[in-house]
Amino acid sequence: MTAAQRERAALVQTMIAVGPDAPTLCEGWTTKDLAAHLVIRERRMDATPGIMVSLLAGYTEKVQDKVARSKSWEDLLRLVSSGPPIYSPFKLLDPVANLGEMFIHHEDVRRAVDGWQPRVLDPSTSGLLRRQLGLMSRLMLNKMPAQVVLLTPDGEQIARVGRGDTVTITGDPQELLLFVAGRDAVRLEFDGDPQAVAAVRSAPRGL
Repeated sequence: MTAAQRERAALVQTMIAVGPDAPTLCEGWTTKDLAAHLVIRERRMDATPGIMVSLLAGYTEKVQDKVARSKSWEDLLRLVSSGPPIYSPFKLLDPVANLGEMFIHHEDVRRAVDGWQPRVLDPSTSGLLRRQLGLMSRLMLNKMPAQVVLLTPDGEQIARVGRGDTVTITGDPQELLLFVAGRDAVRLEFDGDPQAVAAVRSAPRGL
């Protein structure tokens, strides 16, 4: 079982535990909405582009809402659990394209409630997320109003993105990944001019 498959299985188990109406960090989405998102991402190639292209987002939203309404919670979880079908591009790309997706959305469920704590990931999963972070930060932090430097707690520089005043963000790779993907429920340290830090924290992130 790959790291992506393990994270997918863990996400499904957490969804089962909290139920279809639990909140998530995705604004306006319940866990059932999130499950529908994962299903159309891998199974509705006509709707997938709207996840990343704003001009097509309206159609994707309509398809996702229809899937969420028409399928039972159990059916959605079964489809998420079974992974991408043979016709999906994500079938071959699953180990690379889906590890970050499954990890981020797992934390979207876990961290939407008070009292959450970061998970201790196995070294293999943590290392793979670390390797994906460099590329993802360049894609997802392209609207930063300052130069952002991502550091691990031991001082390793993972990425340097943008121009202007330097804001250093220090934390474990998985926490940095969540921040890069637009999440604020993270355990990170920010260092730099206070105004620059505030601007970075409020700037758009993610795809």
